[in-house]
Amino acid sequence: MQNNGYQKFNCDPTQPLEMTRGVSLLTGDPKKAILKLSGPMIVAMLMLSIYNLVDAIWVSGLGPDALAAVGFIMPVFMILIGISNGLGAGVSSAIARKIGAQDKAGADNTAAHAMLFVIVLSVALTFPLMLFVKPLVMLLGAGTAGDLAATYGKIVFAGTIFIIFTNIAYSVLRGEGDTKRTMYAMGGSAIINLILDPILIYHAKMGVAGAAWATVISILLISAVLLYWLLIKKDTYVSLSRKTFTLDRAVIKDVLQVGLPAGLEFLLISIVAVIINGILVTISGTDAVAVYTAGWRVVMFAIIPMVAIGTSTVSVAGAAFGARRYENLQVIYDYSIRLGLSIGIATSILTWILAPMITTAFTYSPESAHLAPTMVAFLHTMCVFYPFVPPGIVSASLFQGTGKGKTSLVINVFRSLIFIIVLAFILGIVLGMGQVGVWWGIVIGDILGGILGYLWARLYINRLKACEGLWHAPTTI
Repeated sequence: MQNNGYQKFNCDPTQPLEMTRGVSLLTGDPKKAILKLSGPMIVAMLMLSIYNLVDAIWVSGLGPDALAAVGFIMPVFMILIGISNGLGAGVSSAIARKIGAQDKAGADNTAAHAMLFVIVLSVALTFPLMLFVKPLVMLLGAGTAGDLAATYGKIVFAGTIFIIFTNIAYSVLRGEGDTKRTMYAMGGSAIINLILDPILIYHAKMGVAGAAWATVISILLISAVLLYWLLIKKDTYVSLSRKTFTLDRAVIKDVLQVGLPAGLEFLLISIVAVIINGILVTISGTDAVAVYTAGWRVVMFAIIPMVAIGTSTVSVAGAAFGARRYENLQVIYDYSIRLGLSIGIATSILTWILAPMITTAFTYSPESAHLAPTMVAFLHTMCVFYPFVPPGIVSASLFQGTGKGKTSLVINVFRSLIFIIVLAFILGIVLGMGQVGVWWGIVIGDILGGILGYLWARLYINRLKACEGLWHAPTTI
């Protein structure tokens, strides 16, 4: 462990911290903060995931090629989401740590820098994504689904600026503990999508393009709402205006030390999806990709509460770290793990029971009915997966919240590239278990990654607690 000197805080004890409800939660009882901040995030993410599931259900009615087309775009789309969510994690962590240190000016300037990131990323990514989506999906093995995938992708990527802005704006609100407003925005986006999907896909006879336009329109409308809250209503803790912005390399570095590794973690998810799709195509063709695409949406829906707990952990741990309340990190970590574990076990039981019913929603059309038995088997396999998700998610969130993005990235490199991919290849191809072997590779790899993250986080917390009462806080591990 290294010590690079005192952490400097812009904190005047004669000037009390201006409190909002979110800030009061972040700086109060950590268990209460995790629970209350996670609740709205769970609702918001569930609503958004419900949209993703319903979107897949509507698209599956167009046939397996349409569903596979969306599946081939998802890894590319996840890169975009990963970059914005990764930077968002850096923004949330930096703002929360500034709040914990009672540095409101620093929190305001961090939020202003976040908007600068939106502009730069949008300019850099929009046109390359639109221009090269067709050759990219063909490279990924889209085959006969290539034209449909390109049509879907070009429309979605035209809305890149709105996708990036909404994710960064959510992170600003989460950083100050305002998950309720995040819930309203994310929930509103999901509802608009749910309404537009059948209208544009079937009634307007736009097919896959209709699903893409529904996504872009909903994000555009929610972007307008977020801009109203931040720039016109101005009742957030952070102030977003030109007056609060001073270009500062230290702020950029503070955001990027978490944001870049977190963005790379999402890139790893996309890389894993690409490789898994490639292995599945080799083993069983596009039907295997269709099953994995639809089934993984169910998995992502099921782990939403655990992801929400991890998202809340970033902000709460950041505030505790900024205030040098290292003993609270132990409380935050233990409570989040226990809460996530109980939810994971319940999720496994429910998924096992409801798997046939869930599968029916994706295989209702004659074109996709033959996928039903395989999808049920996939969902049953994933039941082993859920209880082992919380240690991995919460450990990564703890490191992100305390500004240790590189550590979180290293853990996820082991989990994704070494454990999951290697095991999926060995079980699926080398040992000849087929797509079932790939599923078990994902499960076992995640378990090993969770164990690694848990042990590393325990070591880190113990070292921080050993420094309790010292002015010199550790900056790396």
